[in-house]
Amino acid sequence: MSTEVDVVVIGLGPGGESLATQLVEAGLEVVGVDKHLVGGECPYYGCIPSKMMVRAADVLAEGRRIPALAGTSAVTADWTPVSKRIAEEATDHWNDQVAVDRLEGAGVRFVRGAGRLDGARTVVVGDETFTARKGVVLNTGTEPGVPPIDGLADTPYWTNRDAVQLTDLPGSLIVIGGGPIGAEMAQAFSRFGVAVTVIEVAPRILGPEEPEAAKLLGEVFAREGIQVLTGVTISEISYADGHFSVALGDQTLTADKLLVAAGRKPNLPDLGLDTVGLDPSARSVETDDHLRAGDGLWAVGDITGKGAYTHMSMYQAAIVVRDILGQDGPAADYRAVPRITFTDPEVGSVGMSEKQAREARLNVRVGITDLSASARGWIHAEGNEGFIKVIEDADRGVLVGACVAGPSGGEVLSALAVAVHAEVPTSRLLSMIYAYPTFHRAIEEALKALAADD
Repeated sequence: MSTEVDVVVIGLGPGGESLATQLVEAGLEVVGVDKHLVGGECPYYGCIPSKMMVRAADVLAEGRRIPALAGTSAVTADWTPVSKRIAEEATDHWNDQVAVDRLEGAGVRFVRGAGRLDGARTVVVGDETFTARKGVVLNTGTEPGVPPIDGLADTPYWTNRDAVQLTDLPGSLIVIGGGPIGAEMAQAFSRFGVAVTVIEVAPRILGPEEPEAAKLLGEVFAREGIQVLTGVTISEISYADGHFSVALGDQTLTADKLLVAAGRKPNLPDLGLDTVGLDPSARSVETDDHLRAGDGLWAVGDITGKGAYTHMSMYQAAIVVRDILGQDGPAADYRAVPRITFTDPEVGSVGMSEKQAREARLNVRVGITDLSASARGWIHAEGNEGFIKVIEDADRGVLVGACVAGPSGGEVLSALAVAVHAEVPTSRLLSMIYAYPTFHRAIEEALKALAADD
């Protein structure tokens, strides 16, 4: 059966769902296709449930920092309320049927199945074919990546999707991957009493972030009893008698459970990219600054390779909506993409790292200040470790990047994200009034430190 509509959206993660709804509200006839859960990774497996885990773990840590309660039974580590809340929220708010009802209630026709391109503006789902008058939007996202380690595929390993659905905690856990997901999960489980080891094949954890952030988090992890092994090679993984064994050269680690948090892989195979002249083996879909991947074809979200973040998908979706509707508006601008790792200390970054800025041959000046030395840091006391680092293009006198590690690091980052995005002169930033006593007031000290880098 063949049906003609205005737009077909393949993949209904946050960006796809938002985009489809906005186009229907603008009067277009839209079909949304998804073979899995409407809403994507974020509400079911990613951002939402994982941050519930992180929040609960952070509350425990704060309680244990109170001298009168430290080491007492007053600060318990019961996992049951956490798993119960995640399950309840998944039932009440992030339920697939609720999402489908919301989508269809807005006027989008929903089709469950694997959508596949079959030439320009044509999508096949099962025995149905849809021809799009305006075009097709791809938002197929990513899924957990699994490295080709000998023996791994034959074991009952976890990904993040399994970890957020636990009702009972293991006694010990090995985490493969020291990126944001691995680091967040490792600390959360550790604070609930699980013996955790993090294995990272790269030289350090949080590889894309500033080295100061990796060093700080490594020190915190060590103090909290989390073992971190970096720069290692995993030769083999096996599972027997309820335990995992991970061989690292001359040593073998064992644990009750194994969490693989080694990146993501794009959901591009079998999408029919070759039928529209695109490379089906590519890791991302190449787009222009209005997210166009071809005639009558757009792509948003993880598959564009601009960052696997919900906020990126939503940002790009808004650009595509304007482009399809013929509305004016700014093109995509990736100079000030924010990213946050919700560990404790929280690590937030925006724009270029110092390394990237130097590789771009900018005239770089760097300013850094210790958050614990600020007035708010002194008030905060235990748990106040952190820093603010700003990266300036000295020739233009504007910030091109920044990193904040510390309590509420992601929130403090917001001011610096505005500065990088709007290219606010550092001289103007230094003339601002910063509220006292706040963590963000330390931005001023970081800016003052730029002069010391001359």
